[in-house]
Amino acid sequence: MSPGRGTLQPGRPGDLEAHATAVVEATSRDVLGYFLRRVGPPEDAADLLGETLLVVWRRVDHLPADPLEARLWMFGIARRVLSTHRRSGARRVALADRLRGEIEAQGAAVVEPPDAAHPVRALLLELSPLDQEIIRLVHWEGFALVDVARVLDAKPATVRSRYARARAALRRGLDEQERRT
Repeated sequence: MSPGRGTLQPGRPGDLEAHATAVVEATSRDVLGYFLRRVGPPEDAADLLGETLLVVWRRVDHLPADPLEARLWMFGIARRVLSTHRRSGARRVALADRLRGEIEAQGAAVVEPPDAAHPVRALLLELSPLDQEIIRLVHWEGFALVDVARVLDAKPATVRSRYARARAALRRGLDEQERRT
């Protein structure tokens, strides 16, 4: 694939390397925060950041020249790395469930971990994965909806409408919880 519009041309490696280094230094902390808010142990977040940086450096010739575009591009890579991590996690969970079933079939007790989830987090988990990600990118990462659309590679109008519906669903859930207390 050839470099996209607005990317630095690889003809001047020093410029490209300096630009990539500046983008990585300016964005890595935010990407690490993105991962820390989405995965369990901090070590996993650090590993995911490392994987993201590997992809960034392998695809450095596609790095947009504009700093904002480069930041969004890097978050798009981070999102795909996280998606791969989650698929791997789902396979591990499926294996653990299968093993748990075998243990239960043999009569051993399986202890479930206590659910200590925050009410808003529990409501967030009731949304579709895409709506969860939109809410997280806006409220945890501080992105504007137009930037969320770019990170998700979606139409801005779609992101706006999904965001509005997701917020309304969260509001209804919080209102219901409030009425019950």
